[in-house]
Amino acid sequence: MLFSLDKEKPVRIKRIKRAMKVGERAPLYSLLSDSRSAYILADELGNGPVLMLFFPAAFTGTCTSELNEVSNDIESYAPASVVGISTDTPFALAEYSRQNGFRMPLLSDHDATVSSQYDTKYEDGSFLKMDRISKRSAFVVDKQGIIQYAEVLDHAGDVPDLMAIKSLISTL
Repeated sequence: MLFSLDKEKPVRIKRIKRAMKVGERAPLYSLLSDSRSAYILADELGNGPVLMLFFPAAFTGTCTSELNEVSNDIESYAPASVVGISTDTPFALAEYSRQNGFRMPLLSDHDATVSSQYDTKYEDGSFLKMDRISKRSAFVVDKQGIIQYAEVLDHAGDVPDLMAIKSLISTL
């Protein structure tokens, strides 16, 4: 435990988080989709691997480019199912999907619980002074619920290595 000798300046202890790693069991979750139906990861894993793409915000340039690239080439990610996850509301995600014609569900992690579980959340307001935003990240979870690919990007303008993801998925 840390103590400050100066009672006017208390010591802040920053919690150190450990990122999810390949080979670990993926945290399970249930989130509302853009169609306002429950998306339950455990149920989806029964159908095969899942590619989860966390993104900072709907209606932004890099997010739209990334999700359009994946959506337009969705068949090349088979046998995995693909989902996008952000902290936007299901209503915003529904309009975002409608405007872009995305061919995968978008999930609302509005309270950032899942983003925290996967350690994909910007902490301490480091992204536009907001602490509830997901970092751009990609996780591939196999049918047994084990993480096979993990990439968490600190810079919102970067995108995951989609070629490496497709290559990995083709081996599952």
